[in-house]
Amino acid sequence: METNKILETIHMISDEKLDIRTITMGISLLDCIDSDSDRACERIYQKITTKAADLVKVGEQIEAEYGIPIINKRISVTPIALIAAASSDQNYFKYAQTLDRAAKAVGVNFIGGFSALVQKGYQSGDRRLIASLPQVLAETDLVCSSVNVGSTRSGINMDAVAEMGRIVKAAAERSTTANTKLVVFCNAVEDNPFMAGAFHGVGEGDAVVSVGVSGPGVVKHALEKVKGESLNVVAETIKKTAFKVTRMGQLVGTIASKRLGVPFGIVDLSLAPTPAVGDSVAQILEEIGLAKVGTHGTTAALALLNDAVKKGGIMACSRVGGLSGAFIPVSEDAGMISAVEAGSLNIEKLEAMTAVCSVGLDMIPIPGDTPAETIAAMIADEAAIGMINNKTTAVRVLPVKGKKVGEMVEFGGLMGYAPVMAVNPASSATMINRGGSIPAPIHSFKN
Repeated sequence: METNKILETIHMISDEKLDIRTITMGISLLDCIDSDSDRACERIYQKITTKAADLVKVGEQIEAEYGIPIINKRISVTPIALIAAASSDQNYFKYAQTLDRAAKAVGVNFIGGFSALVQKGYQSGDRRLIASLPQVLAETDLVCSSVNVGSTRSGINMDAVAEMGRIVKAAAERSTTANTKLVVFCNAVEDNPFMAGAFHGVGEGDAVVSVGVSGPGVVKHALEKVKGESLNVVAETIKKTAFKVTRMGQLVGTIASKRLGVPFGIVDLSLAPTPAVGDSVAQILEEIGLAKVGTHGTTAALALLNDAVKKGGIMACSRVGGLSGAFIPVSEDAGMISAVEAGSLNIEKLEAMTAVCSVGLDMIPIPGDTPAETIAAMIADEAAIGMINNKTTAVRVLPVKGKKVGEMVEFGGLMGYAPVMAVNPASSATMINRGGSIPAPIHSFKN
């Protein structure tokens, strides 16, 4: 590698907060299924602690040898609703405890996959898993959960949407941070390495290692050099920067794969912000030319950013996957927090932005007295955007007990902090209580 390229990468890491946000090992648990839940849990524990025994050590070795920060080491597993359905257990908290214990044994930051896929209907395992979510989210430390309630091919399961509104409320009653570990999806992908929504899809291999790269500060710094240039130049600059960032992800993924003895999955090039100054997606949008995120033009700027990131990443690595693009979590992004405090960003504008970004309404504190039906309706709106546009959307809203609009809530660490945001006070209860499903759109029929 040319000396100037090495120095450029060092500068990106030291001054612009470029990092590997996560190395995630996906592990299939299909061979752990057993009608005896005790035997199943023992198999699960043994497989995770065997396959991922060296995950943290290898990540730390790569950090030390190459000087590349790897912020999180994580595990994703086959959706537990599929694994636990063979047992007669009526509550799946035992499975969550096993995941939590295994994650702690190998030293990872989180384990994802306490999940259910109910976009077209429920099986018995799905119902039991979803019912156990409030307890699991509140009483385990590292377990993350997701529920997929819709897809472009199947439509939206509105019974599941209504139930997830109630689950989010119940979890919030138990713990302020419980819902930071729960994502409700439409069109969930099987190879997403980012928490809280990661699970190991049934179409994946027995074990695989994937990498999530993040560098909002690098993109912002690159755009500072093209002030006043046309949006064509802005897009090209983002593409070239994303190319460089993805190359680093491919390097780390290839090395980790070889050392762990499992196949290399994908690089997810998602601009995932943190509350730290200089590590913000919102500030990239403002560098493009917005006085404040949330003003008119925000959705267009985000569309440009998301598309350019994907184009640059795909050119750099044939294994780009996951979500890849730009995340817009409120509490995890200093620029988003500032825009909410300034009054320029509200939930309605965030919803519009989700039509063109990687995910959806993410890490948004809302008043604790928000009705379950309103939360379900927010989930339905996001699922509709995902279904119609054939893209992944998600909801991770955080009702905060006893808090009102404008009050600040601290979640800690990478979860950040944010003011409680206002939701529309008009009721959606009659629609949500109809139940049933929203049929798949006409363009879903492609066979």
